[in-house]
Amino acid sequence: MNHASHPSISAGLLLLGLLGITVSYAQDAAVYRQPPDPIPAILDAPQPAGLTLAPDGRQAVESTRRRLPPVAELAIPAVETAGFRLNPLTGGPLDEGHLTGLTLLALESHERRVLSLPENVRLHDLQWSPDSRQLAWCRATDSGTELWHTDVASGQSARLGTLLLNPAVTTPLQWLPDSRGLLCLRVPPGRGAAPVEGPPEGPVILENQGRAAAARTYPFLIRSQHDERLLEYHATAELVEVTLDGQERLLTGPQLALDFNIAPDGSCILWTTAHPPWSRSLPLEDFPQRVVVLDRQGHELHQVADLPLADEVSIRFGSVRPGPRFVHWRADQPATLCWADALDGGDAGVPAAERDVLWQLAKPFDGAPRQLARFQDRFSGLVWGDDELALVWESWYKDRRERIWQLNPSTGAKTLLLQRDSDDAFSEPGRPQTRRTANGRSVLRRSPDGRWLYWSGRGAGPAGVHPFLDRMRIRDGRRERLWECRDPWYESVEAVLDDTGERLLVSRQSPDEPENSWLLDRPRAGRQRPLGTADFRARRVTQATDPAPMLAGLIKDVLTYTRADGVELSATLYLPPGYRRGVDPPLPMVFWVYPREFRNREAAGRVTTSEFTFSRPVGTSVLFLLTQGYAVLADPALPILGEEGREPNDSYLEQLVAGARAAVEEVARLGVGDTTRLAIGGHSYGAFTAANLLAHTELFRTALCFSGAYNRTLTPFGFQGEDRSLWQAAETYLHMSPFLAADKITRPLLLVHGMDDPNSGTFPLQSDRFYEALKGLGARVRLVRLPAEGHGYRARESVGHVLWEMSSWCDTWLKNAPPETPSPAHP
Repeated sequence: MNHASHPSISAGLLLLGLLGITVSYAQDAAVYRQPPDPIPAILDAPQPAGLTLAPDGRQAVESTRRRLPPVAELAIPAVETAGFRLNPLTGGPLDEGHLTGLTLLALESHERRVLSLPENVRLHDLQWSPDSRQLAWCRATDSGTELWHTDVASGQSARLGTLLLNPAVTTPLQWLPDSRGLLCLRVPPGRGAAPVEGPPEGPVILENQGRAAAARTYPFLIRSQHDERLLEYHATAELVEVTLDGQERLLTGPQLALDFNIAPDGSCILWTTAHPPWSRSLPLEDFPQRVVVLDRQGHELHQVADLPLADEVSIRFGSVRPGPRFVHWRADQPATLCWADALDGGDAGVPAAERDVLWQLAKPFDGAPRQLARFQDRFSGLVWGDDELALVWESWYKDRRERIWQLNPSTGAKTLLLQRDSDDAFSEPGRPQTRRTANGRSVLRRSPDGRWLYWSGRGAGPAGVHPFLDRMRIRDGRRERLWECRDPWYESVEAVLDDTGERLLVSRQSPDEPENSWLLDRPRAGRQRPLGTADFRARRVTQATDPAPMLAGLIKDVLTYTRADGVELSATLYLPPGYRRGVDPPLPMVFWVYPREFRNREAAGRVTTSEFTFSRPVGTSVLFLLTQGYAVLADPALPILGEEGREPNDSYLEQLVAGARAAVEEVARLGVGDTTRLAIGGHSYGAFTAANLLAHTELFRTALCFSGAYNRTLTPFGFQGEDRSLWQAAETYLHMSPFLAADKITRPLLLVHGMDDPNSGTFPLQSDRFYEALKGLGARVRLVRLPAEGHGYRARESVGHVLWEMSSWCDTWLKNAPPETPSPAHP
């Protein structure tokens, strides 16, 4: 019986199967294994430094971090409640990335100075002061998170006060506009010990009284009264003002703080908190919220919104919570609030002539809000300039439509700058460049005469990928190209450093040189636009080196080819250093995949990958297999098209197989990959794809599936680009689920999953159930469950072990596999 053609019967059989399955695991003496050389040396190489530019554009901080933390650091017992996981020692997110060193860079003089920090420091949430003279940051310790600051002139660092910050939900510090202190969320003094779970107080009861309240699958939700107490204990904070000599001034009592933001003039504070009832079906961000304005003494001046639980938001893409959202201060005004509100009740599934409205309300907040603009589609962002100019984005997912408007905030007049297909990479206009004001806010950067804005973008086009800097005339939107990346480099604008657009910070890399930041300072005389880096006085700012010199000389090609139905496709081919095309025999090859949905075939065929980037493996990248004699085909395009009103996923498998077959044929034509020794692999939706291709084609000898979802009935209210429910598209859900095609999988499959995966839709249960189904059917399958790991894998031990699994599996079932004989059909 065909599952896809009998959805109701299939669903019944699936439910019975799930109820009858119990999870068991191979009785290996499991220990963390090391991958083969030279992979450990690459894993342990220093990580490239990050760069944080100061508001004045004349200096920056280069930050270093550990590449991979030890598993013991991730494996401490976590607090899990309301959709998030906390480190009970630091009070912050369990997966918080920590910096370990700071170096001050003077861009003009190229002077480098290591800043003084405590030994073995773990710092995060680094922030420049608006005047560029100070740095503030959080120090994570095993007894809480401390507030520290660094004086740039002296290079010395010191703790501010004795308070402990509360980073549980949001960044717990913000500079005051005058740079004389900070607003902070602190742990209430005398909070005491965390609640201890006692005996059950009664049954856990969930009930719905006939309302439609669909929700996607979320992890780590509140399950008991004890979880509610944990939420209140760990997320409750007080808002305080802290001076640079460590004095604290209390502004609010203990509240469950979600966010705070001081007005540009420093006169008042936007304060967002959560309040009961707590939900056991939704994460904290959807809980009831109260948004108010406080004065600098902590007194309430104005209530912006008191939002109820967001449990009736449609699952349709483009749906939003009713009521004020994206509440923020206008960056160009002293104290003016702005927010968006839905005109369609927030439901993208209902017809509406207009979807959103944008409002503003100035201090003293005692009048009616003034309407700024209304939008046919969903408001999706803005950048403020001044009283006469802001840029506003609206978009609509269903039609892949994006519009960019010039808005006059004083009159409400808006002029259309661009309407485009958001899937079409060739029409991407880039993003406007901004500057920092004296109070630290970002506004549009204009030319000295005020007539032009600056835009930088990726620059994908028919001739390749060439990032750019344009100037755009405000009066009519006309563009002129000022600077453009030139082959054989890949360069992109990190920042425009002055109003002339002639002083730039760019990143620069090539196949042979790692990415570094460069300062371009004034073009040389007589050069014609568009300028290239060689036309400037250029100086390298950072000093990144090759973390894997043994991979110098690897071969990288961007391939283009065509699917049987005429859709243009592309992929990136990697070959090991020293491989001689046309001389050496074809190599065993691993395809690493991740499909995307599109609404038109022209956009699906755009090539968006540059052949001139510096390519080295990190984390659990499949590129590590280049060191073991494999070829890799990275991201072969697998577009899933929905044309002429059809939904993309209704022909998912057919298009998936066609795309994979076209890629295999191209590899065969080039003669670089042994088509009898191909593997398919992917992460997340890519793992789902790899399992489907192993089930529905004979193209691949084995599959590597990391952190995937395989049974779409376990994500019944949408997944990936699918916003129909299981009951609206049952045949599609079942037809796409490799779990239901487990009886067709006759070749070996490796499953890897983090045991604490928080990603909606890819719970570890997905891999557990898939493994049991395959085992019960007699398949060759291995499941590796990684303790203390999430959707991606971070610990050094975990990453090393996954790479060992990957290389060992491929050696067994690909490189050293004997000629394949027909496999017996599953019972």
